[in-house]
Amino acid sequence: MTLFSDLSLRPEIQQALIAQGYRTPTPIQAGAIPPALLGRDLLGIAQTGTGKTAAFTLPILQRLSEPHERVHAGRVRALILTPTRELAIQIRESITAYGSGLSLRSAVIFGGVGQAPQVTALRGGLDILVATPGRLLDLMNQGHVRLDRLEVFVLDEADRMLDMGFIHDVRKVIATLPAKRQTLFFSATMPVEISALAARLLKNPARVEVAPVATTVELVEQRVIFVPAASKRHLLVDMLGKDPSMDRVIVFTRTKHGANKVAEHLEKANVPAAAIHGNKSQSARQAALEGFRAGEVRVLVATDIAARGIDIDGVSHVVNFELPNIPESYVHRIGRTARAGAAGVAVAFCDLGEERAYLRDIEKLTRVPLTVVEAGPLSVPPPVARPQPSAAKPAPQQAHRPQRREEPNRSSGDHSGRERARRDSAPSSNRGGGGGRDRSREASSGPSAFGDLVSALNNGPAGRKSEGQR
Repeated sequence: MTLFSDLSLRPEIQQALIAQGYRTPTPIQAGAIPPALLGRDLLGIAQTGTGKTAAFTLPILQRLSEPHERVHAGRVRALILTPTRELAIQIRESITAYGSGLSLRSAVIFGGVGQAPQVTALRGGLDILVATPGRLLDLMNQGHVRLDRLEVFVLDEADRMLDMGFIHDVRKVIATLPAKRQTLFFSATMPVEISALAARLLKNPARVEVAPVATTVELVEQRVIFVPAASKRHLLVDMLGKDPSMDRVIVFTRTKHGANKVAEHLEKANVPAAAIHGNKSQSARQAALEGFRAGEVRVLVATDIAARGIDIDGVSHVVNFELPNIPESYVHRIGRTARAGAAGVAVAFCDLGEERAYLRDIEKLTRVPLTVVEAGPLSVPPPVARPQPSAAKPAPQQAHRPQRREEPNRSSGDHSGRERARRDSAPSSNRGGGGGRDRSREASSGPSAFGDLVSALNNGPAGRKSEGQR
């Protein structure tokens, strides 16, 4: 078994890892760190939650801790480009923890907040900069950042960059990089466009792949409940009320409006909940995450912006309140549970219309049929019989369109309207998904009989599989 002590890391880094309680590297870390320490380019393919952050931060800390010339104002030695502000913040926190014994300067920049503190941090030059693409380009265009002497470039979550519409900004950043550099490229999946980008960026790279593309975490128990759209919120409240094991839950919706409505419904049912999405301010998003970590918020309701941006251990359940129309997003959503070797449960609420097609796409991608769980009697509206494939018309397959960017509106400190313009030009079908269901009329009634759903979720059903397996 490989140990961190077996790797050629500086004593200061080894001590920091011990202080964090880390002894054994994950497969992606064990495979990626040795070639990265040798200065080789790297292509890392691993699903979310496998420890990719340490796989690239530890070699960077090692390299940059060697004697070097003074970093001049506005210049950066290592750049880590990542799609979301939450992920950027967490990477910076890891750099601070692992590099606590080293005299290296690092900073994080992202949109949605004033740029003045970020400009100040850049003024003296940085060893490591963690950034989201939009804000980085803004500050580069204003002359606050120069990458002409960059030594290491990390592109993290490359496929997510593509999904969120950042790929053009990424290409603009890459065009400014020096030819002589080390490049570390990480992605959970390798669609054609990302494969082409990797081939152009990397020179004779070491390839480390620790899981098949688009597979789901093995320790996640995956279930599906067929339920009318108008009954989903009632079902969610019933589940939370009947199952105490659902103590730290992430609920995913397709839209920001839907996330707000679900969080409000849970709060009215006395379930501590908070919503997190691109229209929330940075302070509100951080407060929601901290409350979730501390256990003050039991349910975090999120859009796909959080599918890879949340790195919190102990998430007991992931509920796909609305199935994603891009099946790869399902993989990243359920990767929020079963982290650090723990088990977890993922429950999908599948309505009786278009989501049945989304379910088929998910099962085709993952090659894992979700196990059907019957919901039992619900609060009004009354339940609808489980759909029979032979009697129902299949929902038309919809073309998969990349999701639009989820970065929030920029503050007055931003000098570019890039994000807002792209949001405004996003297809209306993406903006409106689920809105009609949220407006469905719902009557109120007394507590429901939840039947055997809780025991079915905990113990597993007797072998019924979804229509995708039949």
